[in-house]
Amino acid sequence: MREMNKTQLFETPFSKEYWRLAAGELRSTKILVLAAILTALRIAVKSLAIPVGPNLNITFGFLINATGSMIYGPIVAILTSAISDTLGAILFPHGAYFFPFIFEEIAGGVIFALFYYRTKLHSLRVILGRFAVTVFVNLMISPVIMYYYYQTMLGKSYTILSMPRMVKNLVLFPLQSLALIFLFNALLPVTDSMGLTYTGRRKLEIRRKDIVALVILTIISAGVIVLYYRFTGVK
Repeated sequence: MREMNKTQLFETPFSKEYWRLAAGELRSTKILVLAAILTALRIAVKSLAIPVGPNLNITFGFLINATGSMIYGPIVAILTSAISDTLGAILFPHGAYFFPFIFEEIAGGVIFALFYYRTKLHSLRVILGRFAVTVFVNLMISPVIMYYYYQTMLGKSYTILSMPRMVKNLVLFPLQSLALIFLFNALLPVTDSMGLTYTGRRKLEIRRKDIVALVILTIISAGVIVLYYRFTGVK
């Protein structure tokens, strides 16, 4: 890796250099050791969940997932996600093992990395990253996988988008976004000083426009849920 690129930041992940640096993390002993530690933590917290309804739990793995993806990027995130999903299913099984769940885990890690890795982090970017995971992973990928899990493994029916699932994700989205901002504020001074991140910022300020964006995204999500319920009658 060239010296000039060690602290390079990117506005978007759509460049060859971004992916070259992400792949280069696989050659860093420091990154691999940290990835192993965070993977172990992710597996450990899989046993921690607050049930809020049938097939609905509040979990905390997203905090570790987002932190790791911010530090080591999408390539390492794919590997750590695959490992944590497989070992987590073995150590803390919740029913029969179903391989497609690995794609849900990987998608979350990669999306977080695309928003947080090697960029000038700010609160709005953290919020958008959490929103993207909520929409594409929690409300699109996960329900489809659950549907096929129930069909193939249990021989039961499963409503792909239920009202409780949508409401849970709507309520948790702003809370999880704020939790990530507070967590990153605590971690970034340390990770920057250790050469693990190059965010260019020491503090993520929650500005008025960030609160407005959070409120707007929450309202949009609520509107989509209401429309979906109105035209499908899903419960």
